[in-house]
Amino acid sequence: MKRLRIAIDGPGGAGKSTIARRVAEALGIAYLDTGAMYRAAGLAAARHGLKAEEVSKIEALLETLDLAVVFDENGQDICLDGERLGDQIRTPEASRWASDISRLPACRHMMVALQRRLAAGQDLVLDGRDIGSYVLPDAEIKIYLDASLEERARRRLKQERERDPAATVESVARDLAWRDRQDSERELAPLVCTPAHHRIDSTGNSVDETTATVLAWIYSQFPELIADRTKAVDQDGG
Repeated sequence: MKRLRIAIDGPGGAGKSTIARRVAEALGIAYLDTGAMYRAAGLAAARHGLKAEEVSKIEALLETLDLAVVFDENGQDICLDGERLGDQIRTPEASRWASDISRLPACRHMMVALQRRLAAGQDLVLDGRDIGSYVLPDAEIKIYLDASLEERARRRLKQERERDPAATVESVARDLAWRDRQDSERELAPLVCTPAHHRIDSTGNSVDETTATVLAWIYSQFPELIADRTKAVDQDGG
């Protein structure tokens, strides 16, 4: 049976991770949070006291990292040098580092190689900024999930206030706009909505509404792929 790889790309705050998890659960396949991998690498650099401009030192560090993705009943976790990171990668610092470190070809090549190995061995939903354009250009399904900057900032505000009570919609929007520029203007594998992507704007929609929109499009465009998975699940179940 042909592998089913679903690429969900888009800018920060568009809801990619949440929707990707929902889609994976609905289809009964695994979900890979690729951004978590870059956050883990960024956390390693921060722990070593490095600065973003110390490229050669970061590249040397990357060569020594033991980074693995763990799937279990709770979903995905990242192991860095044998340590499960959990929510340690969900800080503003880790987010900024993820954008900085993802610009480095050495880091991107390392992560992409791991992502491709994972996708080669199982059905997988992946979200990120360059999945359908660079990581898996032959993915069966490509979706570009977007939303207005103000909407994305509102969604992120509650999360940011848990770490910084002084955060505002304006400050979060500035951070998101900066990340958008970083990701869109990087030389290697920038954030882009290709002609092969199906663009979905989630502005004003709830998570349930956006999930339903994404799944409806997948079901309508790729009924044979979904039917294969349903049949396989039924057979495995009994």
